[in-house]
Amino acid sequence: MKKLNKIMLGSMAVLASVVVLSGCGKGKEEASGSKSDKVTLDMWLTPQWKGIFDDKEEGADYDSFFKEAAKRFEEKNPGVKINVQVIPGEQRADKLSVAVQTKQLPDMFFDSSFALSEYAHMGILAPLDDIVDDETKKDIPESIWENVQIKDKTYFYPFAHNPGTLSYNADMFKEAGLDKYIGGEHEIVNWSPEDLKTIAKTIKDKQKDVAPFGLFAKNNQGDTWNMSYLRMFGNEFFDKNGKIVVNEESGEKALKFIDDMRKDGLTTSGAESLSSNDVNAMFQNKQTAINFTNSVLFNGIQKDMESGKVEKFDMRLANIPGEKKPVSFTYVTSSVVFDSGDSERVKAAKDFVKFYSTDKELVKASKNALPVRDSVAKEFENEMPYLKAYTENSENIINFSNNTPGYVELRNVFFPELQAVYTNDKSAKEALDSFAENGNRIIEENKKKSLLLNK
Repeated sequence: MKKLNKIMLGSMAVLASVVVLSGCGKGKEEASGSKSDKVTLDMWLTPQWKGIFDDKEEGADYDSFFKEAAKRFEEKNPGVKINVQVIPGEQRADKLSVAVQTKQLPDMFFDSSFALSEYAHMGILAPLDDIVDDETKKDIPESIWENVQIKDKTYFYPFAHNPGTLSYNADMFKEAGLDKYIGGEHEIVNWSPEDLKTIAKTIKDKQKDVAPFGLFAKNNQGDTWNMSYLRMFGNEFFDKNGKIVVNEESGEKALKFIDDMRKDGLTTSGAESLSSNDVNAMFQNKQTAINFTNSVLFNGIQKDMESGKVEKFDMRLANIPGEKKPVSFTYVTSSVVFDSGDSERVKAAKDFVKFYSTDKELVKASKNALPVRDSVAKEFENEMPYLKAYTENSENIINFSNNTPGYVELRNVFFPELQAVYTNDKSAKEALDSFAENGNRIIEENKKKSLLLNK
């Protein structure tokens, strides 16, 4: 997961007010010289994939797709010029913070929707519902729309997504006699929490040098999985009003379940000092049997196996176990349009976003991650063997961040509570009560600052 921002939330409302009143982007004359000149738009993106449709294309780079889309759009719209710039993920927060303060925001940004949600709450994103047609609404699953909407308005135009699940070493399962828990080669298998414990105990008994389940809590990286584990017994994490309720009985039961596995030696030891990168490396080195993964990580390990960087093994997919329903989530890569206060620029930016997000050929580039569109997924099912399973699994996808104001801060108060549990300094109940208290305070403070929620 990309490292998220350190936005100056304390001054968010003031900054946003200035932006809204004076225009958050370059003025029309500054950008285009005069009304007779072209409308020049700036698009920023974090690195997502190389090439237009394939990373094997000559000269493939992270800006290739959007430069090609801009070329095609400009041919149809000669009055518009589009500049494309790649922003390293770790620089996104600082670049946008400066851009907000100097009123030099780009017209568009392409990134994971949850990484950009704070800007919606700042009131500087333009709603995109006017460019979402009925065909698009029907072609993209409801679970994806839930991830890109706030207060029933669409602020992030979905293009592709990166689902999070578990992966497991099926060779280890076979060696331990756990064949009945192995799904098909290109399936996402479902286990119950008790299945997970049975699998872990059996592997521990049969394979002494293997940590059955990869557990980590060193920092906020990979915390989407840690938060999702707390939903295993039906906890929703957030209630309908956006309040944290993970400290209810079902959430406590889930954390105690995971912690009991740790105490029984069924997880990686010293989880409080292990990062997600540490645990991912252990899985690749056959030191763990079950690991966290997403589609990009999973494909990356497969490529490393093919190239010889990683010793081959039978790697398969599983959902995060659920007592009643399996749990999965996804990172939706989307486009946003900043509200510059210039209706001509905003319209041109929206037109461009709609163009590459709906064009029958350009949307095929979403296969570089996973397509959000059912029509594209169906077209590439034979080429991408896991795609059908991911598509069918969309009904299990949750909106993990709830597009909550202050979500970045929530992440930073969450992992220390896990560490306290894994070092036996707090019980599951004490840790979750503390997180809920601090988390709900953060949410309330940021709700008050959110121009979006206080319109």
